[in-house]
Amino acid sequence: MNSLVEPNLSHTQQPFSAKQVIDALHAVLPAHCVLHREEDTRPYECDGLSLYRALPPVVALPETEEQVIAVLRLCKRLNVPLVARGAGTGLSGGALPHAQGVLMGLAKFNRIRRIDPASGTAVVEPGVRNLAISEAAAPYGLYYAPDPSSQIACSIGGNVAENSGGVHCLKYGLTVHNVLRVRVVTIDGEVVELGSEAPDAPGLDLLSVFIGSEGMLGVVTEITVKLIPKPACAQVIMASFSSAEAAGQAVTDVIAAGIIPAGLEMMDRQAVQMVEPFVNAGYDVSAQAILLCESDGTAEEVAHEIQHMEAVFRKAGATRLQVSRDEAERLRFWAGRKNAFPAAGRVSPDYYCMDGTIPRRHLARVLGAIEQMEDEFGLRCANVFHAGDGNLHPLILFDSNKPDEVERAEKFGAAILELCVQVGGTLTGEHGVGMEKINQMCVQFTRDELDAFLAVKRAFDPPGLLNPEKVIPTLARCAEYGKMHVHAGEMSFPDLARF
Repeated sequence: MNSLVEPNLSHTQQPFSAKQVIDALHAVLPAHCVLHREEDTRPYECDGLSLYRALPPVVALPETEEQVIAVLRLCKRLNVPLVARGAGTGLSGGALPHAQGVLMGLAKFNRIRRIDPASGTAVVEPGVRNLAISEAAAPYGLYYAPDPSSQIACSIGGNVAENSGGVHCLKYGLTVHNVLRVRVVTIDGEVVELGSEAPDAPGLDLLSVFIGSEGMLGVVTEITVKLIPKPACAQVIMASFSSAEAAGQAVTDVIAAGIIPAGLEMMDRQAVQMVEPFVNAGYDVSAQAILLCESDGTAEEVAHEIQHMEAVFRKAGATRLQVSRDEAERLRFWAGRKNAFPAAGRVSPDYYCMDGTIPRRHLARVLGAIEQMEDEFGLRCANVFHAGDGNLHPLILFDSNKPDEVERAEKFGAAILELCVQVGGTLTGEHGVGMEKINQMCVQFTRDELDAFLAVKRAFDPPGLLNPEKVIPTLARCAEYGKMHVHAGEMSFPDLARF
């Protein structure tokens, strides 16, 4: 059996064997809620970022909050790491199992406990699918606004962990703007509630600290989300441009004109030609880039805003404008954007999805730099992203059967992220840091800032057992990453001046 090593490096306690931990879990969970045979645990070896894999020694699948409490207390008593997992659709390795710990799946927490149309709220369990909330609220004319591309499968608990966004986050906000309250179990097995259904909660805003904390602070068992009325009308403009740079400038022009669209997404030519045969969305495959820009509200508001946006796009050099004629066409336009990732699987054995965020004014410049990086790293990259808030999602296409392509894809991704930081952006907009971006955390933040993050984690999780060795890099890791940049010319920081 594997040995389960103590993550806090204390040598006062003998490490427990996997068998001992499995036996202890059987004492607090029904037999069907404990998986330990390889054929049962193999499906949990990675999340949506399959570049990183680790086979968990044991998977716990609690069905009640009391069982979650018992598992957390057990892990603390035995000093065993614990990683919480939702639907496994994350793209940063945030749900990567600890090879010497417990993987806790929350899939059985899949009940919508209450829809309250009067207050515009829903109380749900963390395993509920994002889209299922809107489906349950639809009879009341309400919906849940954040809509990640994976909303048909991703869980609301995972959305909370990563502070997920979606194509409509420009107008309606990220998860943090649409969650009112969470019920959390700490590593001590203590149940706490953060936030409130009231407009504000007393004390420090710990809810905002918790949302996006990537499973490092506690395990969510209940979430109260905000529901909003479905707009009476919505239309989408598909605007074509002769270059990605021109489309990027058009995005800046729309926002500068005082327009806040319901959604403003961009796809370059590679992305459009990848998606169109897969979805038949009606995209202009001759364009070098397209923008999808949505307006919603009353019919009068939409008509006025669409007219205004068309004028801005024409002035910005749009070569073609097409407005959705009905709801079916509007949904078809969005279906293409939301299926960009699976469409990549038709043209490449593997893809690596990045998640950097930049100031909108640098969109054209950064897209041009990424195009030059394609030549530098010898790999194709399709760009599809939330243009309105500068959240890039470059899809680096590669073949994992070729080790040199894997290495080049990782270096390509690192170069994009570090370029985002260089122009005043951030490493992530909604996918989280996880394992994927932990080295780049050394680039974005000083050691004092990283230590401050670590202090917050220690306040919630003193033994450091929850999702350890992710998000916050150690001093040694940052030192080693710095050496790699100094001594390996091919891994030097990207020089924006050359793009």
